[in-house]
Amino acid sequence: MTIAPAPQPRDLDAEQMRDIERFEQAIDQYLRGEISEDVFRVMRLNNGIYGQRQGGTNQMVRIKLPAGTITPEQLDLMGDLAVEFSRGWGHITTRQNIQFHFVELRRIPDLLRRLAAVGLTSREACGDTVRNVMACHLAGACPYEKIDVTPWAEAVFRHFVRNPLGQRLPRKFKVNFSGCSTDCGQAMFNDVGVVAVTRTREDGSVESGFRVYIAGGLGATPHPALALEEFTTREDLLPTIEAVLRVFEQTGNRDNKLRARLKWVVDQLGIDEVRRRVIKIRHTLPASSSWPGGIPPEVAAVGDEPAGRAASGEVTEVGQGVRVELKSNDPYKRWEQASVIRGVAKGSVSAVAYAALGDITADQFRALAAIQRALGADVRLSNRQNVVFRNLREDQLRELYDGLEVIGMARPGAELARDVVACPGADTCNIAVTQSRGLAKAIGERLEEEGLAEVGGVRVNISGCTNSCGQHHAADIGLFGAERRAHGRSLPGYQLLLGGYVGEEQIHFGQKALRLPARTAPEGVARVVRRFAEERLAGEPFADWMRRIGGPTKIADGLRDLDDVPTPEENPEYFTDFDETGPFVAQIAESECAT
Repeated sequence: MTIAPAPQPRDLDAEQMRDIERFEQAIDQYLRGEISEDVFRVMRLNNGIYGQRQGGTNQMVRIKLPAGTITPEQLDLMGDLAVEFSRGWGHITTRQNIQFHFVELRRIPDLLRRLAAVGLTSREACGDTVRNVMACHLAGACPYEKIDVTPWAEAVFRHFVRNPLGQRLPRKFKVNFSGCSTDCGQAMFNDVGVVAVTRTREDGSVESGFRVYIAGGLGATPHPALALEEFTTREDLLPTIEAVLRVFEQTGNRDNKLRARLKWVVDQLGIDEVRRRVIKIRHTLPASSSWPGGIPPEVAAVGDEPAGRAASGEVTEVGQGVRVELKSNDPYKRWEQASVIRGVAKGSVSAVAYAALGDITADQFRALAAIQRALGADVRLSNRQNVVFRNLREDQLRELYDGLEVIGMARPGAELARDVVACPGADTCNIAVTQSRGLAKAIGERLEEEGLAEVGGVRVNISGCTNSCGQHHAADIGLFGAERRAHGRSLPGYQLLLGGYVGEEQIHFGQKALRLPARTAPEGVARVVRRFAEERLAGEPFADWMRRIGGPTKIADGLRDLDDVPTPEENPEYFTDFDETGPFVAQIAESECAT
């Protein structure tokens, strides 16, 4: 394979270059023993570099992609980085980042300069900072949106990256945008979740703005985001987010990392007191040197008008629980039925390229770049770890499909059972208990074998521990890894949750059903999906079906035989995790980050 030459630096941001130079010096000092492990860890994480469970100088590099936006030039670079610095492939995260693993610490400054040359950074992608600012993958192309939130996400990213306010927070701080109440951006479980809304003024005119939700979170103790106020004007949005950040910085728990997120501030002070403090700080922010009030230049430059609906009225449903039915035997038609979103007034359509487990090889990165250039498309990464092509014409869909088919990304996956989401798990993560990626692959294979992979309206999400990097709490079927004991031995296991949902400005966390050994979890998921497919009423969402038939306990009754664990002599596989060869051992290290 021929490796393309590195892009030549263009007018790089001076502050970003100083960051890289300082980090390069710090690496040298650390390796010479002049900087302690604790100090270097903070520097490393603030630069988006996360240690791996393999130890030594193996590192994960997390690249920020605000709103999931990526260009052909950047996709090409991802292909080069995958080969030159990592394992030949990269990973899309549930927060619209791209990660590369097994990057040698001494080589990271070179990788960071390559990123800077195409306008990207890993700065504050990890650590106790403002993380990647997310937005709905259909922002600017959605028939339901009230505002195109893309430039707003970019404005928030630019305001807070390297901002002194966000460098040593009590804990990480996450911001998500959705263009409407459907909430494809998943605003409802973030520290700040922004949903575009409208209100009618006294004179009858309609004003676009936002509803800001705060203090949401997943992790071991999930917490729904709560509304800050009924309506926040466009001019007040950035000051409001900064005010929330300031309250968190002032009141967050710096002594106990497990209770340091904004949700714990609300738990301690109460939502009314947190609201009062946020509004008070926002009122005085105009006196601050960092006041970000008014319409941000990023928004003023491109505008934020919603995409609107097509004149024909043909609109594809979006959001969790959408029923997808594949009614054709033709591969192209099946992909179109599952993966194409229509309804934009500009006359354009969007389509999803399916990336199994969120993994993309170097060749796939480069092919995606070539397709994007050829079609003149806008591309976003989704929180379900796929690649979305937007601003397409109807007559370009076949060309897109053909290009994706060549690289194995044209399988119908969007909103179908086969689109299993998983965190990296014990493959690389310090705090993962189980091999979540291995389980995700096994579930996918089982669904394919049983003819259930193309059941629509059911989402499966997996995390390798309770921290919910795989967002298991918000999925129809969620699993998180945990150590099990049987016959005096440890074995990999999972807690099964059912009925998680996010949408319509509300969130319902999945309810516990039962625990399963890792080896029987694929069969457990297949049974649930099969029963849902057979028993659901026309258009019935998973959560409604679950409640109608008696809830998680009733479903669990049909799975309890799967919790019978044979002895190690009868079946040693039960005591070995997926993608492992030796006996299972629950080895975890100190948590550095998590997503």
